[in-house]
Amino acid sequence: MNRKEYNIAIDEYSERVFRYAFRWTKDEALAKDIVQETFEKLWKNRKKVDHEKAKSWVFTVAHRLLINESRKRKTEHSDDFKFADATLGGSRYELKDLIDVALNTLPNLQRSILLLRDSEGYNYKEIGVILNLSESQVKVYLFRARKKIKTYLKDLSVLVV
Repeated sequence: MNRKEYNIAIDEYSERVFRYAFRWTKDEALAKDIVQETFEKLWKNRKKVDHEKAKSWVFTVAHRLLINESRKRKTEHSDDFKFADATLGGSRYELKDLIDVALNTLPNLQRSILLLRDSEGYNYKEIGVILNLSESQVKVYLFRARKKIKTYLKDLSVLVV
């Protein structure tokens, strides 16, 4: 990958990586840091990365950074990184808040697959490449994630009047 291809990759993928990281963390500054670190790693490895595979490479790196950050935050602040019930502390419940809380209940891999598929619009094959899974594994994890979200939201519907 040359400098021009690197700049094209930034233009094409930085906003999508930011959205993915922000949906994961709900922290704009942290999401920007993840994007910056991702593209810094791409620059350092530009000679090894083929331009046609830059998209999956970038999302794989961002995913790993998010997993590492999540682990680090969980050890530092056991509940701070999670979408705490405090997000529902007001008298009005917003559907978006409920979905965000439900997303946080998912294991990291299922959350990533769900976000990549439903928020970013990647197909099963692309997600498999990004996360190093087969298409059938992606489908199974996605099915389980959606089922957990549905169950979680169904359980919460009793609380929401």
